[in-house]
Amino acid sequence: MTTTMKRLTAAVLATTLVVALSGCSNWSKRDRNTAIGAGAGAIGGSVLTNGSGLGTVGGAAVGGIIGHQISK
Repeated sequence: MTTTMKRLTAAVLATTLVVALSGCSNWSKRDRNTAIGAGAGAIGGSVLTNGSGLGTVGGAAVGGIIGHQISK
């Protein structure tokens, strides 16, 4: 991959991240905890199952439920 392509990819990813996170600015604490739990669970599920799609989705579901329950 060329340097120009790496820079373009980084710029696109950064822009996407900024746009995605700006939509989360008015979320409640429970909503944020649910999203964070789902993200962490997806990463954990993917790592534990060596990238299995089912493991990633299962981890996201369990993490989202835990994140939702923590903020009660």
